[in-house]
Amino acid sequence: MGGLVGGQKADTSAARAQMEQQRIENEKLREQAQAEKRDMAQQEAARKMARTRGGNRMLLAENRLNPEAGVDETLGA
Repeated sequence: MGGLVGGQKADTSAARAQMEQQRIENEKLREQAQAEKRDMAQQEAARKMARTRGGNRMLLAENRLNPEAGVDETLGA
């Protein structure tokens, strides 16, 4: 009853510590979500760039040891 009349204040340090811990945890989760979103955006940008620009590998002949030399075969005689 002493707390009701004003003799002693209630100890709120435990509640404050718990609220601070929750705030820190929420901040970590928010940062993790932002990192995941950023990674997904980077992957999507890489896929888009690969689709639009293609790749050098598509233009190289795969049936030679040195694909950059090309293929000397012709279709006709």
